[in-house]
Amino acid sequence: MNDETDDPVDQQAMADEWAAAMEEQTDAAGGMADEVEKVEATSLQESQSYVQGDVNLDVVLDIPVTIAMEIGRTKISIRNLLQLNQGSVVELDRLAGEPMDVLVNGTLVAHGEVVVVNEKFGIRLTDVISPAERIKNLK
Repeated sequence: MNDETDDPVDQQAMADEWAAAMEEQTDAAGGMADEVEKVEATSLQESQSYVQGDVNLDVVLDIPVTIAMEIGRTKISIRNLLQLNQGSVVELDRLAGEPMDVLVNGTLVAHGEVVVVNEKFGIRLTDVISPAERIKNLK
């Protein structure tokens, strides 16, 4: 056995602490019922406002997303991949001059063309995919 629990005084002190904690929890449970009702009412009001069309986007505006610009794709065997070295050319599935795809978390949201601004690459959006099309492509 543990030396701390062998002492009857320590055992009684621990039992008293547990009893006090349980009593606090029981007292808090009465107040928790009121809090649960408030949370349920708030959730119900939020869901009703969503149904009515009042969407509060503040909740999602600070969520970070990954944006990727894709020039093109290709499939290549591991054997050929391992043979690539400096100066190798990999042929992509796009023609020169075709717009790039703009992907947000892997979902196509727009097409664009490459621009250079202050010696940095950027992309000028030429076509934005409609929300209805984006949802359709998710399914």
